[in-house]
Amino acid sequence: MTTVGLIGLGAMGSGMAASLRRAGHSVQVFDVRREVAEAFTHAGGMAHDTLASLGAACDVVVSVVVNAAQTEAVLFGDGSTSGCAASMKPGSVFVMCSTVDPNWSVALESRLEAMGLRYVDAPISGGAAKAASAQMTMMTAGKPEAYAVAEPFLNAMAAKVYKLGDSAGAGSKVKIINQLLAGVHIAAAAEAMALGLREGVDPVALYEVITNSAGNSWMFENRMAHVLAADYTPLSAVDIFVKDLGIVLDMARASKFPLPLSSTAHQMFMQASTAGFAKEDDSAVIKIFPGIELPKGKA
Repeated sequence: MTTVGLIGLGAMGSGMAASLRRAGHSVQVFDVRREVAEAFTHAGGMAHDTLASLGAACDVVVSVVVNAAQTEAVLFGDGSTSGCAASMKPGSVFVMCSTVDPNWSVALESRLEAMGLRYVDAPISGGAAKAASAQMTMMTAGKPEAYAVAEPFLNAMAAKVYKLGDSAGAGSKVKIINQLLAGVHIAAAAEAMALGLREGVDPVALYEVITNSAGNSWMFENRMAHVLAADYTPLSAVDIFVKDLGIVLDMARASKFPLPLSSTAHQMFMQASTAGFAKEDDSAVIKIFPGIELPKGKA
């Protein structure tokens, strides 16, 4: 039997691990928070103390960490701990679900192939709720032999698994374009709600009208609900879009392609981050607007 391991039991990873388990797979996990990994195994599965032991035990390793630097540490260690790559069996598959520079993902495929390992470039989208219900989207690229091993697990975690190329990079490029839209839409939604507040419009009425009108977007409907509830618990933090829109701009800069809306949105998230809202929900970008009184939520 092919065994699957998952690294990173955060908002997305915990739901993905639960989806794998629901599909009948025995899931082995690692998280730097040992207590989180142990809690997951109460309903079955196994928690590993080290990345190396998880790598040795699994034929497919799914990594759900924040960025390229954390993925590097997961694979190759960080100086104080070993990663999983050195202990993975030849022919095993590493599935990378982070939002990263596509060129980095292309290079990673080559590095892993040199170690006898297979790779699927597989960024994800949909949020924690969709991850928990196996309804999220995966934007994937990889060689056929990597898919042959990993595909049952991809299908267990996502409602839509898009195959975008037979080598790494295409998945990450599409995810970056998705993040361009997501970041711009959140920034635009915050700007619209802020203007409504400035003009004295009832924010609940504004939300109701916009979500039933042509100006609506998924991000307005989802994120402005957080603003109305005054709940800035970070499901996706401000600094995520500082990072992701930064990657968007880096990718475009390399080909001298102008992105005026992305540049403005990036500056808005940068302003929110430096104003002290870095770890708050990304809807907290609305806090950069002056002269408005934000909703206080339910008493």
